[in-house]
Amino acid sequence: MNAPAKSPRNRIARKIVIDLSIMTAIGVVLAFIGPFGSFAEPLTYRLVSWVVFAWIGYAIYSPMGWFVDRFHVALDLPNQALWVVGVAVATIPMTAIVWVMGFLPRTVRMPTLDEALTSYFYVFIVGGGVTALFYMIESRGPGEGAGLTDVAVSLQPTSKPSTVNARLVDRLPPELGTEIIALEMEDHYVRVHTALGNELVLMRMRDAIAELDGIDGLQVHRSWWVARGAVSDVQREGRNVRLALDTGVEAPVSRANVQVLKDAGWI
Repeated sequence: MNAPAKSPRNRIARKIVIDLSIMTAIGVVLAFIGPFGSFAEPLTYRLVSWVVFAWIGYAIYSPMGWFVDRFHVALDLPNQALWVVGVAVATIPMTAIVWVMGFLPRTVRMPTLDEALTSYFYVFIVGGGVTALFYMIESRGPGEGAGLTDVAVSLQPTSKPSTVNARLVDRLPPELGTEIIALEMEDHYVRVHTALGNELVLMRMRDAIAELDGIDGLQVHRSWWVARGAVSDVQREGRNVRLALDTGVEAPVSRANVQVLKDAGWI
């Protein structure tokens, strides 16, 4: 049974409004700076065009976070490297849009190879810079920033059962019960899995773990924490290890943490 979706939708809408407000501010700043030769244009034109570019860029670059998280879990690759690839891919359609809008309402012509590469480079610099800004803001927030490079501090199991009345339970709908079995990071949210369902909570993984109040479990992956008592099977495919939970959910184990689970007696 899944938890009601109303609350997560409201939180997602709030995040989008905040992000677009930040993008608007960035667009205004770029309009006044007038980079890449745009300073020759009238201020009104620069304000409109840079703010529109900022909004379109948000619509194109922001979804890359979903793909980065999925490939990070599936391939156990560093987020930073995946973000570079994601920005490089997203810059292709963004460059095409910038090129077309630069000609409107006139007839759009095809760029030469040199023009295409130059435009791509400029868009990559701006898109990559804004993406890096958002990435640094989120990584330096309470807790999660440290988790980007070091999850060992969360890998010490405790001895209390998974039915402990953890503070995190207070954030969940009553119909999901109190037995937390796993946490799964999804972009800016943590999906809290219980024996009865799951719910998205707007918080960082490290903060969510801090509110488990001693539940016996481990952070087995940057994106996953699992309660020890919920593991029903350990699945191996070559060097990849996954933990199968009682509810059918499967949590990946990062290669760096396989030995930690062995030492803790999980494997």
